[in-house]
Amino acid sequence: MVPTLLIAEISQRLTTAFDQLNGWFAAPAPLRCYHPAKGGWTIDEILEHVALTNHFLLILIEKGATKALKNAHELDLATELAIRQSARVRLDEISQPGAFTWMRPDHMAPHGLKSGPEVAATLRQQLQQCKEVLGRLPNGEGVLYHTTMSVNDLGKMDVYDFVYFLAKHVERHLGQIGQVVAEYRL
Repeated sequence: MVPTLLIAEISQRLTTAFDQLNGWFAAPAPLRCYHPAKGGWTIDEILEHVALTNHFLLILIEKGATKALKNAHELDLATELAIRQSARVRLDEISQPGAFTWMRPDHMAPHGLKSGPEVAATLRQQLQQCKEVLGRLPNGEGVLYHTTMSVNDLGKMDVYDFVYFLAKHVERHLGQIGQVVAEYRL
């Protein structure tokens, strides 16, 4: 895929997913605080979890972007773009609850340490950070560095796939929020 098209697609997916997340901060408090009958997180907890997970993913994304730009002086970008392989099908599974087994690390569990407005501000900043990373890699440089992702046995992913993974993780939890809302309305 042409880098500009890939970047535009990832950017649009991020914008859409984060806009949908942001809308949940305006939901009534009883809905946001509702605990599903069979266990699971409240909407507020899901939003906090997404912000926590994004924090750790963005550390890896930032390091990858820095190393990719460094590698631009040592590797042939045209060759790397021509041989780029994306695990797109398995990346798309990230947004589908139950599609694979994964136990999230404890440090990504919500603890209620931030208020809703603080989580919302964090998510807005994280979206901006993702777009800034993509902006620093406009010509395909994101293919010049790979980071290993153990989730869904994805293996080595370039920086673009890592940002796409973050967007798919957000989408996964939007689906989870939808399930909480459906149960609440019953």
